[in-house]
Amino acid sequence: LSQVAADEGILHASGSRVPPVTKDYCIIYNSKWVSLPESLDNATFRRLENLTSTVLCSSSEVPSGLMKDKAVVVMRGNCTFLEKARIAQNLGAKMLLIASKSRLSPISDNKTDFEDVTLPVALIRYSDIVDMQLTLGNEVNVTLYSPPLPEFDYSMVVIFLIAVFTVALGGYWSGVAELENLKAIASPGERETRRKKEENVTFTPVTVILFVAICCVMLVLLYFFYKWLVYVIISVFCLASAMSLYNCLAALIGEIPFGQCRITCCNKTIEVRLIFLAAFCVAAAVVWAVFRNEDRWAWILQDILGVAFCLNFIKTLKMPNFKSCVILLGLLLLYDVFFVFITPFITKNGASIMVEVAAGPFGNSEKLPVVIRVPRLEHSASTLCDLPFSLLGFGDIIVPGLLVAYCRRFDVQTSSSSVYYISCTIAYAVGMVLTFVVLALMKMGQPALLYLVPCTLITSSLVAWRRKEMKKFWKGSNYQVGWMP
Repeated sequence: LSQVAADEGILHASGSRVPPVTKDYCIIYNSKWVSLPESLDNATFRRLENLTSTVLCSSSEVPSGLMKDKAVVVMRGNCTFLEKARIAQNLGAKMLLIASKSRLSPISDNKTDFEDVTLPVALIRYSDIVDMQLTLGNEVNVTLYSPPLPEFDYSMVVIFLIAVFTVALGGYWSGVAELENLKAIASPGERETRRKKEENVTFTPVTVILFVAICCVMLVLLYFFYKWLVYVIISVFCLASAMSLYNCLAALIGEIPFGQCRITCCNKTIEVRLIFLAAFCVAAAVVWAVFRNEDRWAWILQDILGVAFCLNFIKTLKMPNFKSCVILLGLLLLYDVFFVFITPFITKNGASIMVEVAAGPFGNSEKLPVVIRVPRLEHSASTLCDLPFSLLGFGDIIVPGLLVAYCRRFDVQTSSSSVYYISCTIAYAVGMVLTFVVLALMKMGQPALLYLVPCTLITSSLVAWRRKEMKKFWKGSNYQVGWMP
């Protein structure tokens, strides 16, 4: 989850129009210079004096007495924040706002030579000052406060629902594919047709270890060569998500008995509706690629493409047995913990490689499209200053989802009434809740696999042990066991 910066606050403005209109704006301040009240109850309103025609680097720039007991807004530039603050304080101002036409940045000056300056100083967008005049009129009263970040945000609920839905649906889809395989094996006439449609990839213990090693190498390469590799990842995501969205929607369209007209080309026939579907999926990926930095709405398209990617991955990649699941989830758990908690002791700046790559090293504006993003819904200073997001990595869906899919296929193979699938899905939901609880308590990003892996593995093991099927569950089951056509 995105954390609110300690020095973000709110300017609450009240106009003189009838009926009275109020509006909140983002401010950046230095909490080491001044402490702001946490609510409006303890805040003092001041009349705003708009002096954006000056930068206030000299007391001669404004008439005597104009600032007395007022909140003053001046332009940024030519001198330091504290130099402006000292002049404003000497002229009787009670609050100084510095308008900036560029992006808001942390306020930092050398306070040693300005110990006498006690005036509240805050940075505000110049566009907000213009909006304030247009919305509230020329007579405006303002105050500053900095509410604490809410302990709980409803974006967590949305993330939870997306994650559990994707894992459950991916596992179910994998089970449907397994049932079709069983029918194909039972019916020799369908066997060859099914073999041609089969697109699954099976992970063996050796390929699991190789896969984790590739993940480690890729993460380290991203850390050192982020500004080039990020565009490679974006390109791969566009291609993979378009294909995944097509596969997901094609499976739904295949159940609709209408619009099945076909055309023949190069001795191959294809349904016309699938051609339009392919064009739609490619267009969706291209639109996201072009507008990916439009935070107000592009996250919706990224989440749709991301869910399709995760669903297709869970359905396509088959774990042959519980042994392979344990190796994969165990190694990726160690991978997650190492790159989040251990690497801060290795890197020069003391930041974890995982967090640096997720945020974009060195302030890179391009972000990796490997997360589900939902904007925070609770009103706070952070939502005014920026659009912070709750984040969940694709790996936190796909990795446990592969175990859920194996449980579903095992249920199909052994006719066990979905007990493994349901139990593992519930365990995943419990692990997600535990992740969010720890996140709220520790107020820092968490490696979700640290909680999801134990919950799902332990639950699956207990179910197999209770049903006296651990040996079969560990080694995997063949298609013929317990299935009747």
